[in-house]
Amino acid sequence: MLKLLGAVLVVVAGALAGFTRAAQYADRPRNIRGLIAALQRLETEILYGYTPLPEALHRIGQQSKGTLQAFFTAAAEEMSPPLNRTAEEAFKRAVEQHFRSASLKGAEKEIIRQLSCTLGTSDRSNQSTHIALALQQLKQEETVAREDQGKYEKMSKSLGLLLGVLIVILIF
Repeated sequence: MLKLLGAVLVVVAGALAGFTRAAQYADRPRNIRGLIAALQRLETEILYGYTPLPEALHRIGQQSKGTLQAFFTAAAEEMSPPLNRTAEEAFKRAVEQHFRSASLKGAEKEIIRQLSCTLGTSDRSNQSTHIALALQQLKQEETVAREDQGKYEKMSKSLGLLLGVLIVILIF
């Protein structure tokens, strides 16, 4: 009876590991879409609202959810007094703090890093151009993420379960 309980626990652990990995593949396109929407709002705030960057980031943080909310709020706080960091430094710190838990890859982080180098250092139209470029790159990454999700999500679920069964077979 104890062996059966152990076998069930091993299979369940394998299945949960597979489902966790599959959830990461499902979350990535969703997080990228959220980031795209947030950057579009940032572009609107800068171009049409004439809003200072820290205030715009704070507003976007309030409108976002989850990791993106924490990210934009942290970036706004880093740029506001008493810290008064540049956009590049603020975004770097915010990415380090809040994108670890998100299922975003290095490509998305690099896009944000490149964008942060130009935010706050040029006029509104130039910033809008750089945001549009970042949006285009993120849309390409979203396409890749959806393809990966289609390829690997189902496989991860199955592989986790099958790995658990394999371990049970090898042990017993």
